[in-house]
Amino acid sequence: MSSFSSTEEQSKKSSRLSESRSIDYIPDGERHGHPFSQFTLWFGGNLQITAIVTGALAVVLGGDVVWSLVGQVLGASIMSFHALQGPRLGLPQMIISRAQFGVYGAVIPLVLVCIMYIGFSASGTVLAGQAMAHLLSISDVSGMILFSAIIIVIAVLGYRVIHKLGKVASVVGVLAFAWLFGSLLFNADLAGIVQNNHFSMPMFLLAVSLSSSWQIAFCPYVSDYSRYLPRDVSGPKVFFSVFSGTVLGTQASMTLGVITAAIAESAFSGHEVGYIVGLGKTETMAMLIYFAICFGKITFTTLNAYGSFMSLTTIVSGFRKQVTLSQKNRILFVVLMVAASCIIALLSEPAFLKHFTHFLLFLLAFFVPWSAISLTDYFFISSRAVDIPALFDADKRYGRWNLFGIGIYIVGVLIQLPFIENPLFHGSLTWLFDGNDVSWIIGWFGTAILYYGLHRLDKRVLPAATVYPNSAVR
Repeated sequence: MSSFSSTEEQSKKSSRLSESRSIDYIPDGERHGHPFSQFTLWFGGNLQITAIVTGALAVVLGGDVVWSLVGQVLGASIMSFHALQGPRLGLPQMIISRAQFGVYGAVIPLVLVCIMYIGFSASGTVLAGQAMAHLLSISDVSGMILFSAIIIVIAVLGYRVIHKLGKVASVVGVLAFAWLFGSLLFNADLAGIVQNNHFSMPMFLLAVSLSSSWQIAFCPYVSDYSRYLPRDVSGPKVFFSVFSGTVLGTQASMTLGVITAAIAESAFSGHEVGYIVGLGKTETMAMLIYFAICFGKITFTTLNAYGSFMSLTTIVSGFRKQVTLSQKNRILFVVLMVAASCIIALLSEPAFLKHFTHFLLFLLAFFVPWSAISLTDYFFISSRAVDIPALFDADKRYGRWNLFGIGIYIVGVLIQLPFIENPLFHGSLTWLFDGNDVSWIIGWFGTAILYYGLHRLDKRVLPAATVYPNSAVR
């Protein structure tokens, strides 16, 4: 009788709209979905204005058109490998880092992840607020506040609603982008743009850094959106769904941005939303494009808000030995993170493009070594075996602070510093690469090699196979 009641309760949890789980393990009875949902989520989520602006940056900063389209595959591959951890472990991404850094030590990358979420959400709020203001004939400030309120509601509802939103965003995005591409192709002189395809190593490296940083920035939360998939789901299908969705969506957006910036020249920078909407020609089409921009940003910014809620919960739960979170605290955490993003957006709007560029590139120095450690440990050292209950208890095998993992992470950040070229930091060895930032390449592979080569110094006692919570045993 108790077994039947438990199964019935799990069935109700898996079918209701509002999510009850947070950072806790997703039992088999609550697993659902198909890998194709990963495609629609990442495809629809990347068909949006911030990706257009990011693609335009290579041109705005002086690059040519053709070579600035390169750079998605490497970053998306790394991201897609992270996505495989979700179904196998039934956990959000960053709590898995406790296996490498310790239950308390994982707070180090988590704090940086929260800063990233707030930054991305703030940049999205600026653009979406402008679009919503035009759509509803209100002020930009009111548009940003209304947009933030919508994000709070969707993030609180959680996983299932976010995936449904991703499906709708895919349809809306495809229709909007088809119109925008058509407007460019039939109303602009593309001959001169196509001819501007000379290879320039500095601009090539800039384009690769921009696109790779865009994809790697998703790594800290990609498995948050795959963790409800069945545990035995096909790994290659999950990988290809995430990979193809994020590459196609991002590349379409960045290609549109590249072509638009090349055509508009100085008219684009600082007036990104207005220029894109102007491609609609008629007032009706302009309003529809404003709607598409708002909808695309709702999807993308919700990912950041939901991820920030997960990360903040992981930080707090590590010290308080919590596994679950009440609905009241869930709402509180979401409101705190979204409010912080909204405040930053309201204060930083005039300098958005410049500050966003610097922020996006500088993020690499902190997330590349974390990504390298996470994947190297999971696939090559732990052999995909994780003691899930121990992730929630600092007195068990992973401990409070794993000095080995933390030490390698710090070294991974430091070895990048001489090769960073950013207004926030100028490395001493960037002259070797014509003043270009290649720190992310050196950081990822250097950290992975160090972590694997020195892993015998690690004092953890690793499990022979994944240990699931008692209630999860089949």
